[in-house]
Amino acid sequence: MQKDIHPDYMDTEVSCGCGNAFTTRSTVEKLVVEICSACHPFYTGTMKYVDSAGRVEKFQKKYNWGKKKDTAEAEADTAAEDETEAETAAVAEKE
Repeated sequence: MQKDIHPDYMDTEVSCGCGNAFTTRSTVEKLVVEICSACHPFYTGTMKYVDSAGRVEKFQKKYNWGKKKDTAEAEADTAAEDETEAETAAVAEKE
């Protein structure tokens, strides 16, 4: 085996975006991560909504996501109101 070809294996300080920090061993001195076991939904059991740079809104705008449902519900409500008014008028005519 050749000697001195492997990088040094040292203690590493890992810091997370949530503020958690811990020590492990690696070939680099410092690591910065976005999600760790202290804030990851799988380990904490809580859902966390992460939206990077408005990607959800961009998708919704691009594909009219959510607006189709709102439009369909509005049309259904309008149709139901029209039926109710027609029934009320018919009952009033019979009396």
